[in-house]
Amino acid sequence: MDIDTLRHLCMLGKLRYSEEELSALKAEMTDIVALMDGIRELDLEYDDTADNDSISYDKVREDVPSHSLSQGELLSNAVSRDGCFVVPKVVE
Repeated sequence: MDIDTLRHLCMLGKLRYSEEELSALKAEMTDIVALMDGIRELDLEYDDTADNDSISYDKVREDVPSHSLSQGELLSNAVSRDGCFVVPKVVE
């Protein structure tokens, strides 16, 4: 990264640096840009089969629909006040 680009970025960010600080910052920014260029060259394509190769799909149960509770049954124990559900306070 050249010093003029760095000065422009500092101006956009409303940052003020002395010439010595700009020189040090230039070296750091050059290292960061080089690191990002190195990361760009890596093969980072995600392979979801590599994460799940230990799952045996022949041992997974079938998805069979079964009876579930109605809305009335689910809400029968809920405390309601003014149309809102009252829950215990968890944060003090």
